[in-house]
Order: sequence, then C-alpha cells, then structure tokens
Amino acid sequence: METQEQEKFIRRAFELAEQNVKQGLGGPFGAVIVKDGKIVAESANRVISQNDPTAHAEVSAIRLACQKLNTYNLRGCVIYTSCEPCPMCLGAIYWAHLDAIYYGNTKNDAASIGFDDHFIYKELELPLYERTLRLTRLLPEEAMRAFKLWEASNSKTGY
Repeated sequence: METQEQEKFIRRAFELAEQNVKQGLGGPFGAVIVKDGKIVAESANRVISQNDPTAHAEVSAIRLACQKLNTYNLRGCVIYTSCEPCPMCLGAIYWAHLDAIYYGNTKNDAASIGFDDHFIYKELELPLYERTLRLTRLLPEEAMRAFKLWEASNSKTGY
C-alpha cells in the first residue's frame, strides 16, 4: 500500500481521537481497520460513553470489523491507531490476527498525559504470587472437564 493511503488512514484515526475529546465522549484515541484499501470499521475510545473499561478504540474497532465481516479472524486486515496499543489492545490485535499495526503516539506519549500502562507490563513480568492483583486457583479438577470435552470434540473450531 502506498504511503499516501497509509497516511490517509492514520489521519482518520487521529480525527476520531480528536472528535472524541471535543465531544467529551472519552479518551483521545481512535482506530481504523482496513482491508484491501478500504475502511472496514472505525471507532474512538468508548470507555466512558459505554461504561466499559474494555471499550478502547482498538477493541471497539475489532468488534465492529468482526461483525461487519462476519468472522472472528481479521487476517488480511491492518489497524491504524492514534496511539501505540496498550497491553489489552495489543493482545486483542494478536488474537484477531491482524496483519499489521500503524500508530501515531507512543505509549510514553500516552503516559505523559495520564494514560500509563507501565504498571501492567511490570505486573506481567512478576510471578503470580508477587502480583498486586491476587490470583487464586480453585477446583482445577472440575475446571479441566471443559478442556477435556473440547479436546475430544469433533466439532471444535480452532482460533
């Protein structure tokens, strides 16, 4: 894809981020998902407007793209986002199998205005027992039943 096309899509992500701030709808983040040179889905950050901490621009755009394309797999698509994705969004982008990420601001730029995800990266490096958020395993034998059913199923769809 030509640089002019890429710049057009990243500018759209910037526009969504700016509109979101001007309209008081949430954080200064926007994302656009493109397939074959056409916008498939776009969203700004909707955390505040939807009372949903997972409604970041990238996750919201992924949800919309999957609905529009009727798939859970976005191979063949790329995402343009106004800022380097946070850990949650980065995970979602990997799970959606997007081909590439283009971004504007860095995670350090985001941290400088109060959107600092460093604590999450730091937590992920710690052993489970040292993390701030306590993780407690319960009833592992019962939990394993669903995994065994999945493993034995002839109708499963891998993703």
